[in-house]
Amino acid sequence: MPRVVLSAFPMIDPETYREFLTDAVDGPVEIEVADLGSTERLIEAAAGADALVTDINTPVTEDALDALDLEVVVRSAVGVDNVDVAAAAERGVTVTRVPDYCTDEVATHSVTLLLACLRSLKPYDDSVVAGEWSWETGAPVRRVSASTIGLLSYGPIARRAAEQLSGFGADLVAYDPFVDAEEMADDGVEKVEFEELFDRADHVGVYAPLTDATRGIVDADALERLSEDSVVVNVSRGPVVDADALLDALEADEIKAAGLDVFAEEPPEDDPLVGRDDTVVTPHAAWYSEEARDELNRSGAADVAAVLNGETPDGRVDPEADWL
Repeated sequence: MPRVVLSAFPMIDPETYREFLTDAVDGPVEIEVADLGSTERLIEAAAGADALVTDINTPVTEDALDALDLEVVVRSAVGVDNVDVAAAAERGVTVTRVPDYCTDEVATHSVTLLLACLRSLKPYDDSVVAGEWSWETGAPVRRVSASTIGLLSYGPIARRAAEQLSGFGADLVAYDPFVDAEEMADDGVEKVEFEELFDRADHVGVYAPLTDATRGIVDADALERLSEDSVVVNVSRGPVVDADALLDALEADEIKAAGLDVFAEEPPEDDPLVGRDDTVVTPHAAWYSEEARDELNRSGAADVAAVLNGETPDGRVDPEADWL
């Protein structure tokens, strides 16, 4: 009987997996929910398992793959930065993800964070709650249509954000070495080099996957290229932005604000970027809607079923992909 181990992470829904796999796989399937979170707990919980559905907080390392006998690892998300995809491929383990279940949600969330910071919603709300009533509390506020917004990476989420932002009349520029200028131009976006993105953009949205090349790419030098009215939004992965450099830029009033849905450590403990007047912070919730959660679990379950049935899953990650 195939055994499927699901992380107890809240976004993973065991009932959806049970219902889907019961119909999609010939014969019974054993499904177990386990509290993972570390390599040691993973190895213990997934011993003898054929399929693993994992979360963002559990590293699926080469050592874990050696200790287990998995057929498939489903990363219940868009990114696979906590899974050693190359090691899995060497061992014949299929890795899958769900690349488009929350494209609209994350794009919308990024635009929401940007507008909240641009329009000084947090200081305005705090001041009204404190009994004040002054437009000057949030000054300066700049007109969105008079700005240039930079997109760091130009995958599906950034494209959707560009589509949404185009309605505000802002100029859009993007850096992504894997996307042609003509393709961007079709969306009304100008392709620029990395340094030019920060030189020209009034505000920057970070959408890049976490790789060796992107870790800490938004560093002190990049932030210094922005103006004191700039906003930085990160809905990708925390380590893509150098947190110390971002804090220094905010402390020195070198940028206006930051909207953050992701952190290097989640949940953040005593993080100085949390609780500031010039940051708007959400709990890695950009992906969330009821529709997105349902699609995430159904797509993940379909990938498990495909592998158990000897088929190629829709969400298979190419171990030779340029962005890994």
